[in-house]
Amino acid sequence: MGLRFFVSIAACVLISACLPIPNSFSAPAPEVGARAPDFILKDLAGNSASLSDRRGQVVLINFWATWCAPCRVEMPAIQARYNDGSFAVLAVNFDESEEKVQEFVDELGLDFPVLLDPGGNVQELYRVRGYPTSFFVDEDGVVRFLHIGEMNESDLDNYLVQMGVDR
Repeated sequence: MGLRFFVSIAACVLISACLPIPNSFSAPAPEVGARAPDFILKDLAGNSASLSDRRGQVVLINFWATWCAPCRVEMPAIQARYNDGSFAVLAVNFDESEEKVQEFVDELGLDFPVLLDPGGNVQELYRVRGYPTSFFVDEDGVVRFLHIGEMNESDLDNYLVQMGVDR
């Protein structure tokens, strides 16, 4: 191996060290007790929705996918509890087509905000590694609970009651 090889390797290392770090990785990972990172995504009607727009409300941020069986199972419980109007839901879909997401929403009769995350940037920001993943955010924008995996009605009610949301 010659000098040219080592110079090439050194140049690659220097260049990669100078590349900007994506915003999603420069921010701290969301954790219980920390402020939830804000985001803006489009819903199925093309309207913008953000976490900060819901400041003053308890918010369930639910990361999900149409192909996820546990997501399909927990959605009716979220919908039933959402109907009482005592908290907000932002259901962030895995990077799937609008058509596929709309079919899922129509099939299950969901009427809470379902958001599209093209490229999965918000899911990277929240370090989502499995579906479903749910963050419960208080009125001040602080993560109070993190639930990975399927939630049943009892789990959902328990988190919401602890956050002061009564039935």
